[in-house]
Amino acid sequence: MLQHLDEAGRPVAEPVEISAWPAQAAEIEERDSPRWLWANTEEAYTPLLKAGVRLKRCHDVELAEALLLAHEGRYGEPRSVNAAYARLTGAPVPADQPLRQADPPGYGQDTLFGDLSPEASVHELVRVYQGQLARVKAANDPGRFRLLTAAESASGLIAVEMGHEGLPWHAQAHDELLMQLLGPPIGGVPKKLATLAAEIAKALDAPGLHADSPAELKRALRRAGVEVPNTRSWTLKHIQHPVIAPLLEYRELYRIWTAHGWSWREQWVRDGRFYPAYIPGGVVSGRWATRGGGALQIPKAVRGAVKADPGWKLVVADAGQLEPRILAAVSRDDGLGRAAAGGDLYAALAKESFNDDRARAKLALLGAMYGQTGGAAAPALAALKNSYPRAWAYVEAAARTGETGGLVRSWLGRTCPPSTLESSWADEGASGRARGRFTRNFVIQATAAEWAATLLALLRDSLWSTSAKMVFFQHDEVIVHCPDGEAGRVTEALHDAATKTGKLLFGNSPVRFPLNVSAVTSYADAKG
Repeated sequence: MLQHLDEAGRPVAEPVEISAWPAQAAEIEERDSPRWLWANTEEAYTPLLKAGVRLKRCHDVELAEALLLAHEGRYGEPRSVNAAYARLTGAPVPADQPLRQADPPGYGQDTLFGDLSPEASVHELVRVYQGQLARVKAANDPGRFRLLTAAESASGLIAVEMGHEGLPWHAQAHDELLMQLLGPPIGGVPKKLATLAAEIAKALDAPGLHADSPAELKRALRRAGVEVPNTRSWTLKHIQHPVIAPLLEYRELYRIWTAHGWSWREQWVRDGRFYPAYIPGGVVSGRWATRGGGALQIPKAVRGAVKADPGWKLVVADAGQLEPRILAAVSRDDGLGRAAAGGDLYAALAKESFNDDRARAKLALLGAMYGQTGGAAAPALAALKNSYPRAWAYVEAAARTGETGGLVRSWLGRTCPPSTLESSWADEGASGRARGRFTRNFVIQATAAEWAATLLALLRDSLWSTSAKMVFFQHDEVIVHCPDGEAGRVTEALHDAATKTGKLLFGNSPVRFPLNVSAVTSYADAKG
């Protein structure tokens, strides 16, 4: 069942039955341009897109419920409509069903409306929605939180549309790149990997070594006189040994082979399109996640396979230095705001407070946001603290609150999970100091995710009447696929959306959020 709302957010009397969605939804959308109310955007909107119906606005009850529960200190409680309705009425709360796993392209539902999750009644849906409106009004800052729920619901629409449209993927170009990088498969393993594996085993005097096994590799290094706490690449880079260079190369190529090699393409690419399944707000900071396919980790080495259709362009845009600019905006630090009013924020900082040493300025600002307070960063951080006290105080307050077990929130109101739930994301568990580092960055990273979600929503609105389609999103980068003749309009829309997003979130802040925009035929040719 699908309910639509009028401009004031009131449910319209007659809901739409599932079997009548395409025809009735298209008619209502054209006539009223309403905000649609449903439990889950993926399940409600996917069959409509398959039937050729696009909708402008919605309220995703499950996404909003997750935000509200966290804001109320009830992080992790079931967010389904049935659970939310039970909480409203005092009934026993049912457990949520696990998230559906993404089907590889070409598989999945055989019929347009098959295999949908059991739905709540329209009565329950409307009651939960009305309860959510009241809870939003009770939030710390209702206006901001209202914008957060709207951006989250818009992200739900965009994620489904991107998964439906697919990212253009050129199989021949992909083959050529893989052959250049890996060589032909020999006995199931690419030649280059086999050669490197043999070289690694010889350097460590470890015949039969599986170089992709951390446990085997650590033992072989120990036998060779190299003690390491782990075999992560950043640890190995600091080791002086002849095996390190081939080992690091092996790691990179092995990752490409397993994550974006031939088998990956067979599973995820169909008819010249890569079809990922995005999860808006899938990470605790509000960043998107995916269910398989590695859409958020397309390495530069294979981006040449992402090619526009003939007569079309890929307009690629990314926000430069997004998180430092977010810190300048949310902290209202005058000095940092001045530095973020221009192009290169780090260069401006260097000129003002770090004797034109850009690297030192960058080290200081990133150290402040990520909690790198000791070692080589300490002198730079001291300079940052003296020159930009409000920015420093902002992240320090978040860290101190986190260390003592308090809740911190993003600019619009997304709430950091309690330490018991976040420990799987914090490298050092749920200790006070580790939580402080986590919350220090959460207030910035989560706000950056809100900025990106708002940008996407505004961009989608501006492109509604064009042939352009958003086909890729990754943290602070978006790709729009459009006809050649619309590339200029898309570029203008991107810059305009970035400007409007800054004003919508931060008012008259001097901070600018410039985008690096390229209109290219191949993703590999995009600047930035």
